[in-house]
Amino acid sequence: MSEEPQSLRALWQTLEDKRRQIEGSWDTNSAAHQALLNATVSGYEQALRIQDQIALFSPNESAEDIATNDLHYLLANYRLADLSQRVSSGDRKAVLRRAQHCYDKFLRQLDLYDLLSPSDAKLLEEYREDPTSFSTASTSDPAARRERKILRFKQEKDLKQKLQHLQQNPAALQNDDDMHRRLQLTQIDFCVHQSFQSLESIAQELHILSRAPPPPPPGQETLSSDLRERHKSNDGYSERLDGPMSAGLSGPMLSKDGKPLRPFTLLNTRQTMQAGVFRPDHSLPTMTIDEYLDEEKRRGGMIEGGGAQSGVQPEVDEDDLDKADEATMKARAWDEYVEHNPKGSGNTLNRG
Repeated sequence: MSEEPQSLRALWQTLEDKRRQIEGSWDTNSAAHQALLNATVSGYEQALRIQDQIALFSPNESAEDIATNDLHYLLANYRLADLSQRVSSGDRKAVLRRAQHCYDKFLRQLDLYDLLSPSDAKLLEEYREDPTSFSTASTSDPAARRERKILRFKQEKDLKQKLQHLQQNPAALQNDDDMHRRLQLTQIDFCVHQSFQSLESIAQELHILSRAPPPPPPGQETLSSDLRERHKSNDGYSERLDGPMSAGLSGPMLSKDGKPLRPFTLLNTRQTMQAGVFRPDHSLPTMTIDEYLDEEKRRGGMIEGGGAQSGVQPEVDEDDLDKADEATMKARAWDEYVEHNPKGSGNTLNRG
């Protein structure tokens, strides 16, 4: 298997360089980015055709029969699917179905070589049963669904850490075939994990797109607007929601008979109108809290007193005889009231 044509090896290296450039780009909507993306997609399709021509992989072989330097070619369908999802197209459903088909081919090929773990093989069976509603945590129990999501996240994290560890010493990979093979198989396992995540996302997006209303045929929108204009009556009534206000603030404010044609506000000066252009759209406070409290005290709307200070008895000035007599008479009246009204005398209904 290691005697593949030099064209496939050189093509693959070129495609991998372009793929890294695409994944590191931020301007994904530019024409240059989309042109590079389409060229890379076509390149991976060509790589798949070369693999079929030279019979690089055979269903009669096992995973041990594949050379270490040929294992990364198993990722061709995965790379094609991942890049196909990024293509900007008017027919989003066709883009998603194409990516879905490539993911399916990638997983089926790995399943033939028994390169899927038992959990991934079970997920592939669930996907084959119903691709339209596939989910990596398809269970009716919310707790079990959450646990499965957490487990998938931990698996992805472990695979990333393992890849980083194996890629730390590139020179050792060239001299150690076993280590290089573990790196290739770990990369495949990581792509398998990402494939199931993408298949779940594609199924959800296709479900949303299936519920979207179909786009109007060309010219239908113009025809509808013409019909609305025809149905407009002579008195100016129209079924259109955007009435005369959509034309802006130009035009007369009042009609010939004095009726307002658009809302307006009377202002005293032009400077007042200019000053209010950039004002906030909410009402601002006109006074501080202290000013408000002072105003309420002035109007008599606040009662002072209460609290701990209300229990402190003012001291009577001994030199003020009138105040002293008043306090004495008040205390005497309270003593007489207590004498004639003993405690509990008013409870005449609930006596024991």
